[in-house]
Amino acid sequence: MVKAIIVRELGGPEVMKWEDVELEEPKEGEIRVKNTAIGVNFIDVYFRKGVYKAPLPFIPGREAVGVVTAVGPGLTGRKIGDVVAYAGNPMGSYTEEQILPANVVVPVPPSIDHKFAASLMMKGMTAHILVRRCFKVERGHTVLVHAAAGGVGSLLCQWANALGATVIGTVSSKEKAAQATEDGCHYPIIYTKEDFVESVNKITSGKGVNVVYDSVGKDTFKGSLQCLATRGYMVSFGQSSGVPDPVALSDLAPKSLFLTRPTLMHYTTTHDELLEVAGGLCKCCLWSASAVFAINHTYPFVRGGPCSC
Repeated sequence: MVKAIIVRELGGPEVMKWEDVELEEPKEGEIRVKNTAIGVNFIDVYFRKGVYKAPLPFIPGREAVGVVTAVGPGLTGRKIGDVVAYAGNPMGSYTEEQILPANVVVPVPPSIDHKFAASLMMKGMTAHILVRRCFKVERGHTVLVHAAAGGVGSLLCQWANALGATVIGTVSSKEKAAQATEDGCHYPIIYTKEDFVESVNKITSGKGVNVVYDSVGKDTFKGSLQCLATRGYMVSFGQSSGVPDPVALSDLAPKSLFLTRPTLMHYTTTHDELLEVAGGLCKCCLWSASAVFAINHTYPFVRGGPCSC
């Protein structure tokens, strides 16, 4: 038996219960991992509230780092004692130990702190697919990042800036504007005080941006479309304010716009794709330069709440 956080009904944080769960031995192609650090992401809230659907009961969490404690029959390439990380599927990281398919984990270098790796895996790989796969940001591009001081937003600002793009970001306060600026945002917009569509139009001299990265959803979606340049890309990857209203295909026609709603798991469907995306973090020094990503809070994984990084 191991301890885990169980959700048996949808709702607020109070529906997360601290319980004993039975854990079987790993089968063929599986490993057993003792978690040492568990990441907390907004997608966990979506599932807990029922915005995203999952059969009840379930163990939340889609990101963790841990030590391999057992391997399934005939498995090669993984051994007891290996330190590994995973993000995405399967859900269930809010637990002391878990069974995982061996092909969903990546090795964690000895020099990397477990908390740092657990906090970065999902957000870092999400940022990678956004700036390198959904739309390939290059020097000379202008990008708009909503929630620019958030977990993924801060990485997008840094990454796009490093690639030579001009970065515009929306934030809710002066403090977050300062944080976004530190992370590489050239033009922070405090959306609580100014209309971000008008501000983007002014900053770009009416040309618009090449791509919008929108994790907010309902409150920003229509405005984001207005901010795009001709043949611009609308990348909607979250909905913290609610599901966006339906968009008519004809709304994209005036500027020949592109619209995509990416999910990380669809860009890491094979182990080779997973290694490529995770390797993208190494290439951009996100694994080794912990200064680019701050861990704001950590909590012990004990009765009352999961470890969050």
